[in-house]
Amino acid sequence: MFNFKTPQRVCSIGNIRIGGQPGENPPLLISSMFHNGDKILESRKERKFNKKKATDYVKRQEELSELSGIPAIVAMVATSADEMKAYVDFFTSISDKPFGIDMWVQKARLEAMRYIAELGLQDRVLYNSITPWDKDIPGQIQELKDMGVKHVVVQVFDEGDQTPAGRVKSFRKMMEMIGEDTFETILIDTSVMNLPAIGFSALACKMLKEEFGWPAGVAASNGTWMWKQAREIFGSDGFKAMDGAGQAVGALLWSDFMFTGPIVAMPRIVPAVTSASLILSTLAYQERKELPSNPNHPLYKFFNDFADKLRGSSAS
Repeated sequence: MFNFKTPQRVCSIGNIRIGGQPGENPPLLISSMFHNGDKILESRKERKFNKKKATDYVKRQEELSELSGIPAIVAMVATSADEMKAYVDFFTSISDKPFGIDMWVQKARLEAMRYIAELGLQDRVLYNSITPWDKDIPGQIQELKDMGVKHVVVQVFDEGDQTPAGRVKSFRKMMEMIGEDTFETILIDTSVMNLPAIGFSALACKMLKEEFGWPAGVAASNGTWMWKQAREIFGSDGFKAMDGAGQAVGALLWSDFMFTGPIVAMPRIVPAVTSASLILSTLAYQERKELPSNPNHPLYKFFNDFADKLRGSSAS
């Protein structure tokens, strides 16, 4: 269940390791800023936002990541290339960490990526994403290759088959166009459509890792935040518990990375995913008799004495 016969790829963005066998590396968390409804946004049109709050959110996420051993980056959401340029300039002025861009329209996304490439930031940026709905996938791939882009998200979904098998079929088609050696990092986003569909996406992660070995993950926040009635049903505290549970389940079930939603929620998401990562480390140990290879894993930060005992029992 938590051991794949297929060799598993471990991709690196900066010092962040993504992928491998379940439990080998904690999942990469990808939060969002400047999304619709983000309270730090003052005017998209004028590129105005609360820089102090934005800085505080980024620094707090970096602190939580360092504390827990759970890697995290922020993906900035924009509707135009000029808007994204403003966000990239801001982020790179306050942090030297990797970051992501999150744009739905291919033309604007490529234009923003050209600006980032001109800045020489190809090592730091995660391009989100190449999708089945893009108008010119081969042309987009070639342009990204020409720009020296290294790290991409590939979104998978099949309108005619919304089961896990449909997502695997979608990735096969996408990889026929992309090729195995075009990018250093390919993260497979298994397209969560609602809360219960996190199960389909998690199973798709398992199937994709079994067949291809590339890191796969879920956007659990698409399931939790899109359930608008949850706040009415359970109240604010109930929604937060539900959101944390959804993220933790995704992290436990074969996800090498997670789209976690608004960065403001990271103080509750990081502990939830830390708990899931700790539990997964013992599930994987029971099956493979291997402890996490990542020295920054939460197991060693919080339960190193327990890890030493496991290490000793497996050696005897």
